[in-house]
Amino acid sequence: MSQFFVTGISTGVGKTIASAVIAEALQADYWKPVQAGDLENSDSHKVKSLISNDKTVIHKSSYELSEPMSPHAAAEIDGIHIDRQKIEEPETDNHLVIEGCGGILVPFNDTDTVLDIIMPTYKVVVVSRHYLGSINHSLLTINWLTQKGYDVSVLFSGDANPHTENIILHKTGVSLIGRIDEEPVFDKAVVKRYADKFASILKTL
Repeated sequence: MSQFFVTGISTGVGKTIASAVIAEALQADYWKPVQAGDLENSDSHKVKSLISNDKTVIHKSSYELSEPMSPHAAAEIDGIHIDRQKIEEPETDNHLVIEGCGGILVPFNDTDTVLDIIMPTYKVVVVSRHYLGSINHSLLTINWLTQKGYDVSVLFSGDANPHTENIILHKTGVSLIGRIDEEPVFDKAVVKRYADKFASILKTL
C-alpha cells in the first residue's frame, strides 16, 4: 500500500480538496498529522464530509492546536511543544493520504519542519495554484523535494494558466496528475467526479 503526502506551494492553495479527491480515488485512509485552528471544522472534518466511499478511515491528528497560524507559533500559544517523534503514522492496511500544513518548510518547533515528517517512501503530491509568485514557489518546492530524492507529482488547482503550468512542468520534469478547476462548490459529487478522472493516473504513481 502507498502513502501519499499532499503538500502545497503555500497556504490556501487547495491541499484539503486535493487530499479528499485522492482519498476518494483510491478509497484511501486520511491523516492530518498537525491541525492548527478551526478545530470544530478541521481539515479532517472537511475531508470526511467530501468522501463518498465507505472504506476511507479518517485518523486522528497527532496534534490539534487552537490558533490558525504556523504550528510552531500555535503550539507556543497553547503551551505545547511539538515533538516530531510523537507524530506517528497511523497503522492501516489501506493506502494513506497524509495532508501537510502549509508548505514543506513550515516549522513545528525550532528545529523541525514539515519536511522532517515526509518519509523517503512517500509519494509527494505538490498542489500548485496560480498567483503572482507561484512559479517561484512551485519551482522551489518541487526542486527541493526532488533533490532530496522524493517521488514528486504536481496537481494544479484553480483556473488554468498554461504559461505558468507549462514552465513549471518543463523546468521540473515531474509527473502531472491534472487540475482541479475553480468550482462554484465542492461537494461529494464534485470530489467523486475528480476522483474518477484521476484514479487511473494515481494508481500508476
